[in-house]
Amino acid sequence: MADPGAAPRPVEPWPVEPPPEGPLSREGRALLDDDRPEEAVDPLRRAVAAGEPGAPDLLARAYLDSGDWPGCIEWLGPYVEQGHVEFAGRLGVAYAQLGDVDNAEEALRLALTHGEAVAANDLAILLRDTDRMAEAVHVLRHAAEGGDEQAPANLVAVYLEAGDLITAAETAERYADESRPDTIVALGDVRAAESRPDAAEDAYRRAIQLGGVRAHSAYGQFLLAAYGDAAGAEDQFRLAWRHNEPGWPYQLGRFLIDDGRGEEAREFLEVAAGWGDRDASDLLNEIDGVDPADDGT
Repeated sequence: MADPGAAPRPVEPWPVEPPPEGPLSREGRALLDDDRPEEAVDPLRRAVAAGEPGAPDLLARAYLDSGDWPGCIEWLGPYVEQGHVEFAGRLGVAYAQLGDVDNAEEALRLALTHGEAVAANDLAILLRDTDRMAEAVHVLRHAAEGGDEQAPANLVAVYLEAGDLITAAETAERYADESRPDTIVALGDVRAAESRPDAAEDAYRRAIQLGGVRAHSAYGQFLLAAYGDAAGAEDQFRLAWRHNEPGWPYQLGRFLIDDGRGEEAREFLEVAAGWGDRDASDLLNEIDGVDPADDGT
């Protein structure tokens, strides 16, 4: 029999279903899911104007997925100024892609101030690229301590890039956690840098099993660098494509060029360039024999 003096159990609220998407949002989402973000922009702009629930998130995704950084800024700049600070991080990414460091930093710091922890990773990359490594480390440490998924792996990458293998190893070992698979990828990167290929391979394979965001990409690079295993690397790069890992089109395109298959690389580099990857654009120019210093004048 229940204790009559016990406090009553709290009443669990019924889960609230998100509001249904409007017809324009559904059209836009279908185009996004079909990898046609450029075509999704128009219906999603109309969905936002019509006030359809969830349309702003979808429109931001369409701009970012299509690499239309000016269009993204044109829309998101005023939208963030109107108080929609939850989009500040995405605005910062668009500014960064155009090389507008000051506005990118301002937007990313605004995002962090309002609790968008993931913006720490983009801010750290910006700080690293502007030779503020100590500040980048500080931002990533804070984000890692706060539980951000990507920050520990990015922190390890920053230390490796700076040539500080000892601190990179200490950091990788400290944060290695199978519930955050990219920390296992980072551990593999450290073991590879330590010339411990067996340990590196174990880490990469485990990260793949756990679903690490860049596990196939990192394993492919390792196979190429450690063993010269081009066939194995290509398999991993194509698996990265299948799993839509970040940067897969450029990575696969770069591999195919290095393997003497420039024309086969073109379709992947065009995808990457369409997403705003400047390195991919440079490689396309290289294939076409275009001198980037020639402005056509």
